[in-house]
Amino acid sequence: QFMASFDSKYGGFGNKPKFPSPHNFSLLLRSYQRDKKDATLKMVEKSLKEMRKGGIYDQVGFGFHRYSTDEHWLLPHFEKMLYDQAMLIIAYTEAYQVTEDPFYKEVVEEIIEYIKRDMTSPEGGFYSAEDADSDGVEGKFYVWTREEIIEILGKEDGEFYAKVYNIEAKGNFTDEATGHKTKDNIPHLKAQFFELASAYKMKRPDFKDKVYTLRKKLFLVRERRIHPLKDDKILTDWNGLMITALAKAGAALQNEDYIEMAEKAADFVLKTLRNKKGRLLKRYRKGKAGLTAHLEDYAFVTWGLIELYQASFKSKYLKDAVSLTDIMIKHFYDNKKGGFFMTADDSEKLFIRSKEIYDGAIPSGNSVACLTLQQLSQLTGNPVYLKFSEGILKAFSKEVERYPRGFSQLMIGLDYATGPSYEIVISGDPEKDDTKAMIKAIQKKFIPGKVIILRPAEDNKEIIALAPYLKDQKMKDKKATAYVCQNFACKQPVTSVKELLKNLGRE
Repeated sequence: QFMASFDSKYGGFGNKPKFPSPHNFSLLLRSYQRDKKDATLKMVEKSLKEMRKGGIYDQVGFGFHRYSTDEHWLLPHFEKMLYDQAMLIIAYTEAYQVTEDPFYKEVVEEIIEYIKRDMTSPEGGFYSAEDADSDGVEGKFYVWTREEIIEILGKEDGEFYAKVYNIEAKGNFTDEATGHKTKDNIPHLKAQFFELASAYKMKRPDFKDKVYTLRKKLFLVRERRIHPLKDDKILTDWNGLMITALAKAGAALQNEDYIEMAEKAADFVLKTLRNKKGRLLKRYRKGKAGLTAHLEDYAFVTWGLIELYQASFKSKYLKDAVSLTDIMIKHFYDNKKGGFFMTADDSEKLFIRSKEIYDGAIPSGNSVACLTLQQLSQLTGNPVYLKFSEGILKAFSKEVERYPRGFSQLMIGLDYATGPSYEIVISGDPEKDDTKAMIKAIQKKFIPGKVIILRPAEDNKEIIALAPYLKDQKMKDKKATAYVCQNFACKQPVTSVKELLKNLGRE
């Protein structure tokens, strides 16, 4: 289904309008990991590169707009959504892990720069969206005339920037309503930086430095314009996705700042968007939290906490993931037919409690829960969680068989269930280099079916209480020791990174 609808010229799937749909790429990367079909990886790489070059990407201030109105990613609907940034951070991070191409790492860093600068509240939570229009005109904040570019950057630099970013005197896109060009331009690239650098006979770092110096000048001028309205609600579910993304990026890119951003957001959600009974609330704005949480709030925050535990190894996050999952099972699970309802059993009584499974612009709560329940079972050693994950897969199997492409995130859960999946226990002193080297070696790799648990040599009571099987997985010869297990049957413990990767088939 993906191959049939893939746009080999511009990347992405289907015709206009084109949505990024990042979970499609995450699924395809897992498929590539299994069968190593170059065509599968090519679909992901082509799409992610074309999107970054296009007008759907804010070339001046970073971050992705919501969707493209055309097939070549030029003219976007200019709204920016938090959930898109989160899911795209995950897709580009995973592409970096698979290919080790620094291009993907740079995109992750740019999106997070945008999130940190424009979408993070003083308390550490993340705002929901930025509108498409400012001063009553869609895209006005983001477009430029050629004259403006020359005036701001000077003739020589202005013409250089205009050539690189395809800025034209008559404008580079047609107005959707009139079909005419309006002198306005959306900065976009027709080639990657390394190709452009070669065309300009410059070294790539020099070319990039020059372009980014000019970009910064335009950005500072743009900051003085009337900004699009910011939707400053802090939504629990979307924050869960961003915590997930930052934790994954922080671990894969070895960036402590990203992990700290995720921690601050998680601490805010757990403190402010949870009531005295430990139940989540749905939204927060200007000091007030409220509304009953739905399934996706629990599933997405749990996902974030599980990834954050595996990035920070602070057992409190795993503990909170367990307590939120237990609440989710108690109040949302359908014990008769399997799967989770959208609403809790004690929320406002509706005629029908519906279940959502379709993975649209954001994944469904059931799809994410299918994954987190498996991860939690591995992390804690509690097989009960697997029963509920299997219940989701059974409950929705017929829909998925009919149209798998509509359930990309659920298919990621199915891929996880298919295996191989690994429990990787690192037993050692978290401050010592040998422990850090083992953790880093695993975090940098794309190993979709793994969980990683740290058993500190000391101060380990809390993590052993959460995962009792860790009790006997101790250090050998006072060295950091790795236990690679499948379904809790462990290979011989090893004390070198090389042996660890060999045990994972990732030499």
